[in-house]
Amino acid sequence: MLKKDVLLEFRQKHTFYGILLYIASTIFVLYLSIDKPDANVWNGLFWVIQLFVCVNAVAKSFLQEGRGRMLYFYSIASPVEFIIAKMCYNLLLMIFMSLLSLLLFSVFLDNPVDNLLWFTGIVVLGGVSISIVFTLMSAIAAKAQQNAALIAILGFPVILPQLLLLMRLSKAAFAEVFREGAVMQLAGLIVGLDILVIALAVILFPYLWKD
Repeated sequence: MLKKDVLLEFRQKHTFYGILLYIASTIFVLYLSIDKPDANVWNGLFWVIQLFVCVNAVAKSFLQEGRGRMLYFYSIASPVEFIIAKMCYNLLLMIFMSLLSLLLFSVFLDNPVDNLLWFTGIVVLGGVSISIVFTLMSAIAAKAQQNAALIAILGFPVILPQLLLLMRLSKAAFAEVFREGAVMQLAGLIVGLDILVIALAVILFPYLWKD
């Protein structure tokens, strides 16, 4: 199932390139309007853009699957395998998009991060968290007349705690005094929320699958 999504992405390159263009153009517009923001503004803008990038990248995850194709998948795979494969693919895609965003932010908007290695790890963790949530929301929205707007509506209350934790966690990479214990505690909370979302997807998706 994971291989299928990768092959489809390579065949439909316009969608992938469209997301890349969205990231590059958004960051370039920020560069033209803000130039060199301070650390707090830089951090906030970075995570807000990651949120919108994920909505655009993950929204097509289930909405592109027609009813006939879903019936075929129903006959060859279990619902748990299907949702886990979707999560893994979106996770890898979002990690790539997040690291690309970090690179472009560093090039165009300078880089006020003191501990780049830790911040890169936080970016990867954030990409994983956001993609997992919106994969589940995409699955739910696909069953509601395939309304892509529902993804943002349903995902906002769920992603907000994770986004706030990510923004608070990433501030540690901007500080000269680095408290490893506090960072590990916040990272543990984010990982715990990720595990909870995955568990919910494994429990709830089979019911959507049978619909």
